Amino acid sequence: MTNSKFQPSSLSQWWKANRRSIILPLLGIGGFLLFWQLSASLGLTKLSGPLSLWTEERTRDLLLYPFFDRGGLDKGLFLHTMSSLSRVALGYSLAAIVGIGVGIAVGLSQNLNRAFDPLFQFLRMIAPLAWVPIALVLFQQNQPAAIFVIFITSIWPILINTAEGVRQIPQDYRNVALVLQMSQRRFFTKILIPSALPYIFTGLRISIGLAWLAIIAAEIVMPGTPGIGFFIWDANQNGYVSDIVLGVIWIGAIGLLLDRLMAWLQTRIAR
Repeated sequence: MTNSKFQPSSLSQWWKANRRSIILPLLGIGGFLLFWQLSASLGLTKLSGPLSLWTEERTRDLLLYPFFDRGGLDKGLFLHTMSSLSRVALGYSLAAIVGIGVGIAVGLSQNLNRAFDPLFQFLRMIAPLAWVPIALVLFQQNQPAAIFVIFITSIWPILINTAEGVRQIPQDYRNVALVLQMSQRRFFTKILIPSALPYIFTGLRISIGLAWLAIIAAEIVMPGTPGIGFFIWDANQNGYVSDIVLGVIWIGAIGLLLDRLMAWLQTRIAR
């Protein structure tokens, strides 16, 4: 009896606490979709409205059957997405390992920071698309080239934020480490990492979005490789406007999920 009374009460309390954060985004998204559909229906734009995702038979099949695989590059949205995410996972993991490691080294050494900060700032300004031809020349194959583009695009926020986090460690913490004669390992695990962790996660959250943007750009420029970028490029080549709209919405949804996943990891780890 206690559990049956408690559950509705808990649900009601949860709804009261979170209803604004649920209703307002739904109203905003709904208003945007309504404006988009009206613009398309009235001929104000040549872009298909959101209803075309369901009214167009081909696009509707892509929504209903995301797992189909007819061989070659004729795959469903889910399989294209998994191909893109596998490349993102490799490139982003490499960027995180190298970025955090180099960021810590640069943050601890003023000489290293003075020597390499101008180079880092220069390289991070180069757009992902500009790296694509360089990557193709270096690796001669689409797969490693795409992973390199993800790596070189996403490493800079991680590196720069990690270095800043290390520099922002309070001097009192450093003094305590000296007084207690902490070993380098203990200083690293008990003071440096916990203090710099919020900055590190800021860089990681920024970089996951950049990594997702980079793989889409790389796959569009390097056709013939399964992925969501190729899906959009192929739809454009064949004039499937509704498929392009579906691909863009799909990219935004996956990017939002990746960002929320990183935010959730931050709340679990950084506490």
